[in-house]
Amino acid sequence: MMLRETHVLLKALNSTQKNCVRLQHKSRLESLKERITGGPSLQEFINNPDPVLNEDINEWDSYEGKLRRGKGESERLRLPPWLKTKIPVGENYARLKDQLRKLNLSTVCEEARCPNIGECWGGGEHKTATATIMLLGDTCTRGCRFCSVKTSRAPPAPDPNEPVHTATAIASWGLDYVVLTSVDRDDLPDGGSNHFAKTVKEIKRQNDNILVECLVPDFRGDLTAVKTIVESGLDVYAHNIETVEALTPFVRDRRAKYRQSLATLEGAKSVNSDLITKSSIMLGLGETDEEIQQTLADLRTAGVHCVTLGQYMQPTKRHLKVVEYVTPSKFKHWEEIGNSMGFLYVASGPLVRSSYKAGEFFIASILKNRKTSRAS
Repeated sequence: MMLRETHVLLKALNSTQKNCVRLQHKSRLESLKERITGGPSLQEFINNPDPVLNEDINEWDSYEGKLRRGKGESERLRLPPWLKTKIPVGENYARLKDQLRKLNLSTVCEEARCPNIGECWGGGEHKTATATIMLLGDTCTRGCRFCSVKTSRAPPAPDPNEPVHTATAIASWGLDYVVLTSVDRDDLPDGGSNHFAKTVKEIKRQNDNILVECLVPDFRGDLTAVKTIVESGLDVYAHNIETVEALTPFVRDRRAKYRQSLATLEGAKSVNSDLITKSSIMLGLGETDEEIQQTLADLRTAGVHCVTLGQYMQPTKRHLKVVEYVTPSKFKHWEEIGNSMGFLYVASGPLVRSSYKAGEFFIASILKNRKTSRAS
């Protein structure tokens, strides 16, 4: 999801995928850049059964339902048709859930009530299952108004064996690309950055071919913690800006500041200028077009390469209400704007999340590049 909490994207590859030959004679960073720039379109990025993929997105512009709450109105908006998806479950879903429980790993899919859990865990039509697992426990020290992850001022201490257990699981499942993320741990002196670094190093030790993305907190703006993450050997540094600057004090925890988030993204680039960085924005919280464009411009100025934009979904009645359901054609507009601004990759759609189907995207890119290379 587009959450500050951290994830491990777990992707169970079938035997055919496991036997695919890796790209030769290219550094991992060069290969990753190629996969991003040569990756599939948004239509390929989001798997069925989203009806938007099978119909002209402009068709939804004629939808007659109410898409925006008026000022002072308190009722919840009715869910528009493009956000109503069939939730597939099956063998992959059950198997992955059982494996995660045995490893005692917490999933942000469950904690944050992600609307895509059935599709990701079930594997979709390609039977490639994905799941998002939080490092550093399932309890956050912050209380953002959009997030349903439980909070506490004093969460349980991190499991010292988690880095090894996580890396072993990833290696045993034959993953190509993983996303590590976590809850905020302001109770820890380093914000949990060394725990992240140990996990990355252990993954690389067990299989150096795995590409690792870290979707990290802001570490209270501590650039030493940022440096620890960057120097761990990861391939992508991600931190979510979440919303526009004007709404940040109302949407995120008071300790999460817009400029602080930008500073950590800039800090990561200052440690390694070649590092690929990534961020995400939620739409539908009451932001204006001008504010969205400014946020995209701020991310580009901070050196961010990849950005995702998705619809905010109210997880429970206690959380912020949706102000607006953004149409698919509007999301397409922001994808085009982002591409024109020079981002390497922009994923913009109602059901897009910061790590939703990220593994399948990179796998699809690899296969696409190999096919093109063989044909030439």
